[in-house]
Amino acid sequence: MTVTTITDAQLAPKDYASDQEVRWCPGCGDYAILKAVQKACADMGLSRERTVFVSGIGCAARFPYYMSTYGFHTVHGRAPAIATGIKLANPDLDVWVMTGDGDGLSIGGNHMLHVLRRNVDLNIVLFNNEIYGLTKGQYSPTSRRGTRSPSTPLGSIENPVSACAFALGAGARFVARSIDTLQAHLIAVLKRAHAHRGASFLEILQNCVVFNDAVFEHITGKEFAADAQVLVEHGKPLVFGKNKEKALRLKPGSLTLEVVDATAADILVHDETNRPLAQLLATLEPPFPTAMGVLYCNPAASYEHDVYAQPGAAQGVKGGDLDALLNSERTWEVLP
Repeated sequence: MTVTTITDAQLAPKDYASDQEVRWCPGCGDYAILKAVQKACADMGLSRERTVFVSGIGCAARFPYYMSTYGFHTVHGRAPAIATGIKLANPDLDVWVMTGDGDGLSIGGNHMLHVLRRNVDLNIVLFNNEIYGLTKGQYSPTSRRGTRSPSTPLGSIENPVSACAFALGAGARFVARSIDTLQAHLIAVLKRAHAHRGASFLEILQNCVVFNDAVFEHITGKEFAADAQVLVEHGKPLVFGKNKEKALRLKPGSLTLEVVDATAADILVHDETNRPLAQLLATLEPPFPTAMGVLYCNPAASYEHDVYAQPGAAQGVKGGDLDALLNSERTWEVLP
């Protein structure tokens, strides 16, 4: 009898798909993200037995069911906490956090902040459709002013959270953005996020066809995309437009950006290690283009690396006089 063994390097995208029925609304952008993740996993040859997907609550939270890996469907907003525990228990695992704009930036905003500042080696993927899809279309932390929803029938009066700006402000050392419709771009950014050691944060602009359809049409529409997106790449000029005829540069005497002709002097070259530049790019709004790609990447030692290194460093310190230590500082004598 001949037994054929398939190695991780030989796995195809379909090998990362589970046998569960995918139950998102027809036309949902989540399908494209699922396919992109499965393709990225196959391209990287990830071991299914050493890969874990962790989610909270929301449409994006169904993700672990659809991957032929390990997974945890946890409670609302707490996926980063569960994922941190998994990574600390076994640092050799590839741990992914799949979350949405509501799950990750509302009830889970505090957990997201701390997992980013701690720099836990997790791949955090945030699906941003600017709405609460699972609970029937209420406005979310990323919904724009004026958004009409069951919870804001007269239009939202709140300023939205910029997911990437939030991540940068929390101290994230890898921040990127992509779109559900840009498959090749999304797969490439997923690979970059996975290669980063420490917390990687990827925002994906994703269409909710039922409750917030075409919310990103001004960015993704074929007639707008060339002028509405600037694809950032380290070491390359920040140019955009149908013929790459436009560019970004710092306005003279200012710390703000302006759009100029690509032939102008001093146009900006993207430096993904420059946090102030990443902050400027993360918050661009029309009439500026939306920045897509790796906005910031500046690795540092990950949280679990330092956690495991700390006891070893302490064990190397020679011990002292225990009695002297116990009787140091302020002491009291307890009388019968």
